[in-house]
Amino acid sequence: MSNLFHTRLTELIGQIYPDLDADILSSQMVEAFWPDGTHRRKRSRLPSNGLWSEHDAVLITYGDTIRDGKHKPLDLLEDFLARNMVGVVNGVHILPFFPFSSDDGFAVTDYHSVNPQLGDWTDITRIAQTFHLMSDLVLNHVSSQGAWFTDYRQGKAPYDRFFYEANPEDDLSLVVRPRTTPLLQEIETRDGPRHVWCTFSHDQIDLDFSNPEVLLEMLRIIRMHIDKGVRILRLDAVAFIWKEPGTTCIHLPQTHAIVQLLRLLCDYATEPVVLLTETNVPRSENLSYFGNRNEAHAIYNFPLPPLILHAMQSGSARYLHRWQSAMPPAQLGCAYLNFTASHDGIGMRPAEGLLPNEEKERMIETAKAAGGLVSMRALPNGQEEPYELNCSLFDAMRFTFKGSDMHHLQRFLCSQTIVMSLEGIPAFYIHSFLATPNDHDAVARRGMNRAINRHRWHYPDLLECLADPASDQARVMHGLSERLRIRARQPAFHPNATQFTLAMDDRLFGVWRQSLDRHQSIFAIHNVSSETVLVSPSRINLIEGDLWVDLLSGEDIHPAGPEIPFAPYQCRWISNRQ
Repeated sequence: MSNLFHTRLTELIGQIYPDLDADILSSQMVEAFWPDGTHRRKRSRLPSNGLWSEHDAVLITYGDTIRDGKHKPLDLLEDFLARNMVGVVNGVHILPFFPFSSDDGFAVTDYHSVNPQLGDWTDITRIAQTFHLMSDLVLNHVSSQGAWFTDYRQGKAPYDRFFYEANPEDDLSLVVRPRTTPLLQEIETRDGPRHVWCTFSHDQIDLDFSNPEVLLEMLRIIRMHIDKGVRILRLDAVAFIWKEPGTTCIHLPQTHAIVQLLRLLCDYATEPVVLLTETNVPRSENLSYFGNRNEAHAIYNFPLPPLILHAMQSGSARYLHRWQSAMPPAQLGCAYLNFTASHDGIGMRPAEGLLPNEEKERMIETAKAAGGLVSMRALPNGQEEPYELNCSLFDAMRFTFKGSDMHHLQRFLCSQTIVMSLEGIPAFYIHSFLATPNDHDAVARRGMNRAINRHRWHYPDLLECLADPASDQARVMHGLSERLRIRARQPAFHPNATQFTLAMDDRLFGVWRQSLDRHQSIFAIHNVSSETVLVSPSRINLIEGDLWVDLLSGEDIHPAGPEIPFAPYQCRWISNRQ
C-alpha cells in the first residue's frame, strides 16, 4: 500500500477523530477492510476509472416484489431478470434484503444475513454473477429490535457506546428533519433512562459515529458485502450520520470526511466498487457529495423526478430546461444516477428553489387527482410541509393540469426516455417497468403512504399480463426495453459524454450529446406536450453533408429538409450515421 494512501487515510482520521491516535486507527481500518491483508491495489484508480459506460442501466426492486407462494422470492426475481432484463439493464438494486423490523427493510436487525423469507446469500451471489449488484448500506441507524440495540440497553460492550444519546435540554431547534415524529425517544437501559436519537422513526435508532468502533464495524460489513458480490454501495441517509446539538445535524464536515474515507478504501480495492450517496436534499447540498472528486462516485439526481413530473403534467419543459441548463457536468470519475421513481416517492425538497410554490401545489393536486398521496415533514418552527409525493409514476402520468387524455402511455414513455438521454446512468424502478397502478389496498392494510408504490405482484398474474400485447405491462415493458437496447449501442450516451441543453420551444426538452471520441452526436429531443410541434433542422444545427437518422423511428433526417414533426409526447434521438 502506497505512502500516499496512508497519508491520506491518517489525514481523514484526523478530521473525524482529532483526539485519537490516527496511526493506530489507520491500522485498524485497513485490517477491517482487508482482514486477510491481501487483495489490495498498490495504486488508486485513476479519475477516469472505467466503472461505467453507455451499456449501464439499473433496475430498482425489492427482493420480494414478485411472489407466488411456492418459490423463494429471490428465485422468482432471478427468473424475471433472466426472462426480461438481460440486454436491457446490467445492474440491479435489490433494496434491503436483510432481516428487518420495519420500514420495508430499512430498520435492519442483522447486516450479516439475508432475510430468510427472501432466500439466502447463494441467491444473492447468483444474481450478482449476471448483473452489477447494488445493495443498501443503512449506516445511519439500526433496528430497535436488533441484537446491537438489545446489547446497548443491557450495557454490553462494545454496543453500550454504539447509539447516539442526547439530552432533551440540548438545543435541537436547528435539526433538519425528514419526518414529523419526535426526534428523541426515552428508553430504559441497565443504567437508567436514556434519550436516543431517532432521525426517521422510533424503531430506527441512530448510530453514534463519534465512536470509531461504529465506523470500524461498518467497514467490516462493507468488506463482507463486497465479498458476496456487491459492487455498488448505496449509502442510505448518509447526510445525517454525524450529530452535534446546536447545528442542523446534516451534511456536517465529519460526514463528508467519512464519505471520503470510504471512497479512499474503495478506490484501492481490487474489486470495482462504486459509492452512491442517497441525499434527498436541494441541489447544492446534493452536489456537495461529489466533493473534489474524492467523495461519492455517483449521486442521485434528485431534482429530476419532480421536474420531469411537472413537465409532463404542465406540458412545459420551462423549469426542467432552466434547471438542466444550470447543472454542472459531473466531474471526471463521477456520475449522476438519473431516475424518476423509487420505492420512497417523488421528493419535494429537491424542487425547492426550482419550482414556484404555486406550480408545486398544482403538481401535488394533479397527483392527488390520479390517486396519489402526500407525506409531510416537520419544520423547525413546528409547522409541516410536503416532503414527498407517494404514487405510482404510471398512474401519476394519467392526469395533466388539463385533466386526463388519450396520451397516457406515450406521456409515460417520454418521461422515461428523458432519463435515458441525460448525462449519467439511468435507473428505473421495477413498478415503472411494470406499469403498476397505485396500491391503495396496501396503504390501508399497512398504514403507510409509501406502500402505495410497493405492490407485490403474484408472478403467474404478472406473466399473464406480460404475455398479453395489449396490456399496459407488456406495452411499457416493450417500449422501455426497446429504447434501452438502442441506447446501449450509442457512445454519445456514455454517462460522461458531453452534454449541452438546447434552447427550444417550451413544449420541447432537448439535449445535445457527443461521444468522448467526438465521433457521434445525438440531438435527444422530447415533446412534453399534447400538441404537435414542428422543428426546423436548421434550428438544431444539423451539419449539412452528414447523414442523420432518428434512432427511435429509423427515419432519415435531412439538414436542408422540411420541418421535423414531433407528435404529442414523441421523442427523437437524431444521430449522425456511424
